[in-house]
Amino acid sequence: MKVAIIGAGLAGSECAWQLARRGHRVRLYEMRPKVTTAAHRTDRCAELVCSNSFRSDNPLNAVGLLKREMEALDSLVIACARAAALPAGDALAMDRTVFANLVTEAIASRPEIELVREEVREIPPEGSAVIATGPLTSDALDREIGKLLGTEDLYFYDSIAPVVVSSSLDFSKMYAMSRYGKGDGDDYWNCPLERRQYEEFVSELLSGETVPVHDFEKGIYFEGCLPIEVMAERGGETLRHGPLKPMGLNDPRTGRMPWAVVQLRQDDLAREHYNMVGFQTKLKVPEQQRIFRKIPGLQNAVFARYGMLHRNTYIRAPAHLDRFWRMRREPRIFFAGQITGVEGYVESAATGLCVGLTIAQLLEGRDPVPVPYTTAIGSLARHCSERPPEKPFEPMNVTFGLIEDTSHSPIRDKAARRKLMVERALAAIRDWKQEIEARQEVLL
Repeated sequence: MKVAIIGAGLAGSECAWQLARRGHRVRLYEMRPKVTTAAHRTDRCAELVCSNSFRSDNPLNAVGLLKREMEALDSLVIACARAAALPAGDALAMDRTVFANLVTEAIASRPEIELVREEVREIPPEGSAVIATGPLTSDALDREIGKLLGTEDLYFYDSIAPVVVSSSLDFSKMYAMSRYGKGDGDDYWNCPLERRQYEEFVSELLSGETVPVHDFEKGIYFEGCLPIEVMAERGGETLRHGPLKPMGLNDPRTGRMPWAVVQLRQDDLAREHYNMVGFQTKLKVPEQQRIFRKIPGLQNAVFARYGMLHRNTYIRAPAHLDRFWRMRREPRIFFAGQITGVEGYVESAATGLCVGLTIAQLLEGRDPVPVPYTTAIGSLARHCSERPPEKPFEPMNVTFGLIEDTSHSPIRDKAARRKLMVERALAAIRDWKQEIEARQEVLL
């Protein structure tokens, strides 16, 4: 019997790939293009609907470590991201079209994977099933998940940043530079604002007309991806210490640090589009046109995509899942991706990778080997399975604070401590992979 995976996003595609490369048959369901979502624009697997960035690629950053662990485990998603990479300082950003095409082609190349283009409205009644529908789960399946878990879903509102057409921009009012010279040193275009311009911009944001949330739902947002106007509501200096921070971006034309800086990041290999970094928004379209065109260099900006708000669904994972992202009550059913309460592209793909490896071990007739909590991947498994019930469960990016530190004596130097944790994590991942492969060879 084929493993049923519902959703061909980052988690579902990674899960299917891991199973297929070990010879296991998979039926991968994707409802697009028959049924669309509020955020997707194509029918491609692993389409990036928000940012085109996988965040920091520095291994001494937690998400950079997570990438290295996934690469050690032969991740499809990270391999395709590197093949589609764009200049982005120390971040791993990519051409979203090239990336999605690479993942889709890889999935189609595996004879073990049957890609089925239809909406799944009910959870398969038998066999291994992976619910990897992400935060944009269809209403019908959302209701079925609620019945399965016996509880109401949790949710938060997420927002998308606009993308502007490069030919419509006035680059003479910007300068090319990466913060503190990271990457190639000039990976971003920077739009400088003086104090008066910044204060007027914040005032416009605060008075702009936004898309309302439903009357029966609270405006709950993920702290790591707040709409820019919500950040502005927290105080006049908030944006200057957030997405518009000028530190490390002295204007080479004046030698001075501007009061604030709006950054544009390349969004495609052809450099036809640029993403407005940190400008996720719930402003209405006419307001985006009016307000964002006040930014130096964007006065005639043409928008390839406007920012938007959408509702993300996630479950209270620790109440239902074990450390393998498997339902305790019905262990044939797994969850993977953002619906589990991990936040971020890389974190979502990592859960799919681990679920694929877990199911592969089960299909091969052996108990799965747990991922050590001293790794970035293992820390996400613990977040989704061991959160104390008295503490609120919220979506979480990977951080060093989640990773188990087994140092016998505390190391006060933060950089030294992180370096040791990274070395320990990568060694643990290599040992974990070796143990899985050794057990497989014994069975064969």
